[in-house]
Amino acid sequence: MDYSALNKAAWDKRTLIHVHSRFYDVDGFIQGRSSLNPIELGLMGEVIDKNLLHLQCHFGLDSLSWARLGARVTGVDFSTEAIHQARQLAQQLSLTADFTEADVYRFGDTVKPEFDLVFTSYGVLCWLACLDSWAQTIAKALVPGGRLVLVEFHPAHELLSGYDYFPKAHADLEEEGTYTDNALDDTMPIATWSHSLAEVIGALINAGLVIDHVGEHPYSPYPCSDDLEAIEQGGYQALYQGKNIPLLYSISATKAQ
Repeated sequence: MDYSALNKAAWDKRTLIHVHSRFYDVDGFIQGRSSLNPIELGLMGEVIDKNLLHLQCHFGLDSLSWARLGARVTGVDFSTEAIHQARQLAQQLSLTADFTEADVYRFGDTVKPEFDLVFTSYGVLCWLACLDSWAQTIAKALVPGGRLVLVEFHPAHELLSGYDYFPKAHADLEEEGTYTDNALDDTMPIATWSHSLAEVIGALINAGLVIDHVGEHPYSPYPCSDDLEAIEQGGYQALYQGKNIPLLYSISATKAQ
């Protein structure tokens, strides 16, 4: 089965739903709202005049938020519709950003070490079968001294939601709707892969990157599943037997000089 084609079809369809959702709030973004969260803003630091690569950028809200902060941004996604929407939005807002239609692996075949920063976040790794190739793409893209910032949903929460914690050879195939407020009743076939924290960290180390931060966080900025409840300080939490479940983890890593 061609898992990439299966998922691309799903994300082309999802994109058309997402651009009209309250979840992504494109109207608010057009009016100046940033789509970025405190975790990634704190880890990334200053981006003015930095070359920033955003892998799996969806339809570009985070990419264009970095552009608004002064970065020279390249966004990459395998969805034809997502890249189309990202380019349209950049043109509408007169923001400078390049958007490339490619999957992570194909992009890695030709990428040059020209980026100061690589960013990827929130529900990206489950769509990748091979994290070693993913990490190699990042290492190839970064200049010496360049940094990766990854913020991702925590596999412990995914485990309690019924998914594997440890990686396995084959994908999980299921029929699933999307996560936004305007989701349609019909579902789409998708293929996903589980990745443990050790697998993620090991892939980055094997690619020659030096890990300088690993964080775990008991909240999510997004209400992406039914078991999450809003908390006073902002965001959402999930409890298991009255105890907080880690919902996010964050990693930053540097390419050696």
